[in-house]
Amino acid sequence: MTSVLVTDIGELVTCDPTLGDESALGILHDAAIVVTDLPEPGVSAYRMIEGEAVPQRGSVAWVGPAAQAPAADHVLSVEGRCVVPGFVDSHAHLMFAGDRGAEFAARMTGQPYDGGGIAVSVAATRAASDDELLDLLIYRLAEMRAQGTTTVEVKSGYGLTVEDEVRALRLAVEAGVEETTFLGAHVVPAVYRDRRSDYVDLVTGPMLQACAPYAVWGDVFCEPASAHAFDGDEARVVLEACRDAGLELRVHGNQLSAGPGVQLACELGAASVDHCTYLTPADVDALVDSAATTTATLLPGVEFSTRSPYPDARALLDAGVSVALATDCNPGTCYSSSIPFVVALAVREMGMTPGEALLAVTRGGAQALRRYDVGHLGVGARPDLAVLDAPSYVHLSYRAGVPIATALDLTPPA
Repeated sequence: MTSVLVTDIGELVTCDPTLGDESALGILHDAAIVVTDLPEPGVSAYRMIEGEAVPQRGSVAWVGPAAQAPAADHVLSVEGRCVVPGFVDSHAHLMFAGDRGAEFAARMTGQPYDGGGIAVSVAATRAASDDELLDLLIYRLAEMRAQGTTTVEVKSGYGLTVEDEVRALRLAVEAGVEETTFLGAHVVPAVYRDRRSDYVDLVTGPMLQACAPYAVWGDVFCEPASAHAFDGDEARVVLEACRDAGLELRVHGNQLSAGPGVQLACELGAASVDHCTYLTPADVDALVDSAATTTATLLPGVEFSTRSPYPDARALLDAGVSVALATDCNPGTCYSSSIPFVVALAVREMGMTPGEALLAVTRGGAQALRRYDVGHLGVGARPDLAVLDAPSYVHLSYRAGVPIATALDLTPPA
């Protein structure tokens, strides 16, 4: 194993309030980080534990002023640039084939979104080979990493048969995705439209049983305003079945209208309820009461791509709600993999400060995934660093649309 000193960091945002300044951002200037337990050059990045290959990712061993940095085996200078924790994208639909650009163009002329276009992606995904889907997923993960994202949640939901849902999750695991979500309850397929209970039985029975070994999370699109999605009673059945199968819970809720999704998520202790576009005062109260367990994950790229109202992030933060931001990268309502774009939207359109938005895509995303090893750069954290071609994190929103962020490669030179 080897160690790397990352030094000459002009501004280091640790997102650890015990480090640096007294804010939640934990900012240090003229700083350095020492990362240990990295594989030597030319040595496998995996080790075998009880017959299973486990990745060796290293950990943050020291954080502080560059002038006081301890020695390490290798030195990497970032030449005065800003370093932040790698972004945590806690809501993404990356396992799909096909294109829905025509649907986007139609929405720009006033056609509303109701979830029906998902069937187009389902058909294309079913028709794609395993190799095609795996290549598409790996490409999209690399695209995210090139923009600073180091932890990604990936959902199924474009198969909607037992075989195709299992395939999606199996390929995601094969690609190295750690946060996999079973979303067989994405929409009700057309062939089940007049017998919805039969599809719920399929999702909570054979489909869940086959998918659970490949999934960490169970999810449902709870949206009574759409004939394609699931009402509150159906969503409860799906979520309780997922919980009984050992999966942790997430919910798509309150995207198209006020509904039961948010309160159902809070009641069942879901880690995250995502969208939260249309909220009642009772919904906000439920999120406040559940702030320690349930995060409201806002997805402003969807509102940008559908011309819908943006969630009121300012009001949620002021009320004491736990807030995360994510891309919801998907082929229909937000085909963007860019967390920096989401940060800029949150600052410009949702009343968040640049610091709040950064926390929402780091610590907030980690909380939405119940992860404590990512989203910050304190000692013991995973060494997921994003370097900005800029002097300050503020440039994530200040230089909107400019590709200034990328995940830092810590591979020592051979």
